[in-house]
Amino acid sequence: MKPENQKALDDFLARADAISDDILADTREMLGSMPFILPVQRERPEYFALSSIADEMVCRPKHLPPKTAELVALAAAASAGAEYCVQVHIRAAAKEGASRDEIYDTIMIAALVGKTRVLAPALRELCNALPRDTKERQESR
Repeated sequence: MKPENQKALDDFLARADAISDDILADTREMLGSMPFILPVQRERPEYFALSSIADEMVCRPKHLPPKTAELVALAAAASAGAEYCVQVHIRAAAKEGASRDEIYDTIMIAALVGKTRVLAPALRELCNALPRDTKERQESR
């Protein structure tokens, strides 16, 4: 690493404790609650500060309004079965102006995609193992 970049990184890491505290406060403001994992991750301030800054940039992208970003996060959490993340992102989406109907529709879309994750490989294996005809076996690959 170039010396000037190493110095910038060292300066950042020297302030990791204060930066981590700011990140926790900003997260509470942004989401309206505190996800369980963040204070635990904060026990390692250097890791937490670096990781959380990247996460915040992903969660609040330049090209999506905050409400849309929260609905996407909710869909991902629901599809992944992350119950507590679903709770956090439902509240955060509502805080950003999402209606109950928008949140409901987002959950239903996530459920559709989630069930596809189960159905597609299972039905593909069924068709491979017990095809109705030769064409079905070829199409399932």
